[in-house]
Amino acid sequence: MCGIIGYVGPRVAREVVVAGLRRMEYRGYDSAGLAVIDAGELQIRKKAGKIANLAAELDHDPLADTRIGIGHTRWATHGRPTDVNAHPHVSQNHRIALIHNGIIENFAALRLELEAQGITFESETDTETAAQLLGVEVAKGADLAEAMRTVCGRLEGAFTLVAIDSTEPERLVAARRNSPLVVGVGEGENFVASDVAAFIEFTRSAIELGQDQVVEVTRDSVTVTDFDGNPAPTHPFEVTWDLSAAEKAGYDWFMRKEIYEQPKAVADTLLGRFNPDGSLKLDELHIPEAELRSVDKIIIVACGTAYYAGLVAKYAIEHWTRIACEVEIASEFRYRDPIITGTTLVVTLSQSGETADTLMAIRHAREQHAKVIAICNTNGATIPRESDAVIYTHAGPEIGVASTKGFLTQVAACYLLGLYLAQVRGAMFDDEIARVMRELADTPPLIQQVLDGLDPIKALARRFVDKQSVLFLGRHVGYPVALEGALKLKEIAYLHAEGFPAGELKHGPIALVEEGIPIFVIVPPQGRDQLHDKVVSNIQEVRARGAFTVVLAEEGDDEVVPYADVLFTLPRVSTLLQPLVATVPLQMFACELATLKGYDVDQPRNLAKSVTVE
Repeated sequence: MCGIIGYVGPRVAREVVVAGLRRMEYRGYDSAGLAVIDAGELQIRKKAGKIANLAAELDHDPLADTRIGIGHTRWATHGRPTDVNAHPHVSQNHRIALIHNGIIENFAALRLELEAQGITFESETDTETAAQLLGVEVAKGADLAEAMRTVCGRLEGAFTLVAIDSTEPERLVAARRNSPLVVGVGEGENFVASDVAAFIEFTRSAIELGQDQVVEVTRDSVTVTDFDGNPAPTHPFEVTWDLSAAEKAGYDWFMRKEIYEQPKAVADTLLGRFNPDGSLKLDELHIPEAELRSVDKIIIVACGTAYYAGLVAKYAIEHWTRIACEVEIASEFRYRDPIITGTTLVVTLSQSGETADTLMAIRHAREQHAKVIAICNTNGATIPRESDAVIYTHAGPEIGVASTKGFLTQVAACYLLGLYLAQVRGAMFDDEIARVMRELADTPPLIQQVLDGLDPIKALARRFVDKQSVLFLGRHVGYPVALEGALKLKEIAYLHAEGFPAGELKHGPIALVEEGIPIFVIVPPQGRDQLHDKVVSNIQEVRARGAFTVVLAEEGDDEVVPYADVLFTLPRVSTLLQPLVATVPLQMFACELATLKGYDVDQPRNLAKSVTVE
């Protein structure tokens, strides 16, 4: 869950590295550090806390103007976030500097072995074990790439390693297993990073690294081998967005910017999905139609916000395809011995495409001969590479840790998948699919309409700034919207917040209702959904017990007006598509409330954007 960058080229390495770390700080911000090679010696600076602390250290104690460097932002796993535990870590012979993303599961045994050889450790981290092992290997006469391959053969777990050797000032070496790493290819300069955002200022040309591969990088060459030293195939690709897409563009928070980018993100996800004859196409979906027609069960696997997108998808996919659909939390999936066969379709949702729990789940599914479709926002990521097919969401970079446009575009992509399966299986008439697709295509301006009407959110946030608990109620697709609204408050405002299915209110949650407690209620469309009147009754029940009701209902729904202390009107859409407009006010409310509380909206405590360790 860390941000990694390495650079070799004509520029001042420390400047390139620090700039890359700033663009990846959302991946981890417990500590940061960098290392360069100057006159055959390592120079290292590292500080606990955010990159601003490291920048201040560099102002006080600058590094040399070298042409090679590595840098790291940490999300702590082994050892507290301190200066000593910050990366890079150094071998005892002071030849090797190493940065690491992931977890080395057998580090304790390896550390004991090294200590028995007289090696002294300075940190509490698993990472230092790898640095010391590399130091031992180069001391035996191995070059850095050979040493890296040897060390990787001894390590267990998930890891990306990037190292430099003070005796080789023109080369860095990196390796990956179950953890993200991508190469940036420039003119007379090259990069490695855990995210293309780190080098997008300098190049859009990139290379995907496969599982269990080592890459040697100089300013003029990129050489990839497997852990045995055999040449390995590479997969070049072009990044489709530029530096401006990864910057705030005048917004106070990336999260706020990304909320306002949602109309375009959803439109881009829907773009180009039709054949000339009007039928739906998914270009990245290369599973034969005959195999899709044989599917008798769908399992959606995801974590966090993506899991809630999967819950929305379940309603739509079952309704349109008449195939039984389950939604599983990825971290639990493979440990409960799920029933999977060759006719099971597993759908994974991951914004980054590197979520460790989800990756392990799809590997388990493929071992059971299931077909896997990934819905992902990151070209070249591990999960889509290891899946049978992929639907890319085309949302552009999402920097804020709390996902916003990631959620809406995942929902939109799930709708596309559901309609495509219905088309292939003949579960809907062509004109029915076309009608839903037209309505989907009309949603981006409706999302913009919601955004244009959110000024009252600020006043509402001021009213609730001292509240200790907030509840959310919904039914049908409104229930996962309620869950997502609660999660946003937990993530960035650190409030107790819970989402409940409104029909369960009297089965326990109503005991939480007390005088003045804020309750957000997502109301199904009026007159087109039998659940509308039931939810209105729920509003009356909680209001009678003193709750302050914030109601989200479609425009023209006069029935809710007497029972809403605050009413947000939503554009009229069909029930299944309502999450695309109903989620937006909840996202903005969380952003406003966290801002008023003085919290860092983009980098909430204890969280990282991409969870790349189990």
